[in-house]
Amino acid sequence: MLWNGDYFYLISNLILKDFRVRYRNMSLGMLWSLLNPLVMMGVLTFVFTAIFPNRSIKSPFAVFVLCGLVPYNFFSLAWSLATVSLVENTGFIKRVAMPRIVIPISTVLATCVNLGMQVGLLLVLVVVFGKGINVNWLWLPVVWGLEVVFVCGLGMICAALDVYIRDMRYVVESATLVLFWLVPIFYDFSSISPKYRDVYQYNPVAALVLASREILLDAQAPPWSLLSKLCVSSFVMLVLGYFVFRLLERRFYDYM
Repeated sequence: MLWNGDYFYLISNLILKDFRVRYRNMSLGMLWSLLNPLVMMGVLTFVFTAIFPNRSIKSPFAVFVLCGLVPYNFFSLAWSLATVSLVENTGFIKRVAMPRIVIPISTVLATCVNLGMQVGLLLVLVVVFGKGINVNWLWLPVVWGLEVVFVCGLGMICAALDVYIRDMRYVVESATLVLFWLVPIFYDFSSISPKYRDVYQYNPVAALVLASREILLDAQAPPWSLLSKLCVSSFVMLVLGYFVFRLLERRFYDYM
């Protein structure tokens, strides 16, 4: 049985291992974490300002779209890596006596290193484009923390299912592609029909994008209705993920 300190030591070492493996033999290393959102930001800004101009967006479009890309990039990367984490660490799991639930959790937390760099880039560009620092930035750790909680729960479910159904990784890849269009990355929330808005906000990625724009671009605290939906969906997913994982892990060794 592991004590709290043992869990912390185990998870921190798994995060460090994942970080080293991910950037091993890469010439640019962690710079890839910044290049991807910058390139996508440039492409989307060109398309929706020069080819199909969206005049309903008053904020600088580059920062507006980056507020959507950073949450989406984190969610899609963390979800995908967590899904395959158990299968890709089969040898490690069989050699070391450890709670298997920490594998997908540590994978999601390791992705937070990328997230920190991209959030830093976003904050720099917010200041460069003249939006400035405001007291509501204190809400950022709250909304981002809720997003991490949600992805941990979802990652536990998909990682457990991937042991039994190896097609899960392809399901997740397809789902993240669909999600790109269901999150207001390059369009404003006001463009969505009113009958869909309440349901839309239960999408935690969409909720995080909306909260980030309220905080960074409008210098306002996120509305409580949005925060409550983000909080409910995040902790419901975490609890659901825990129980689904515990249920499915009983027969892992038969399939790994």
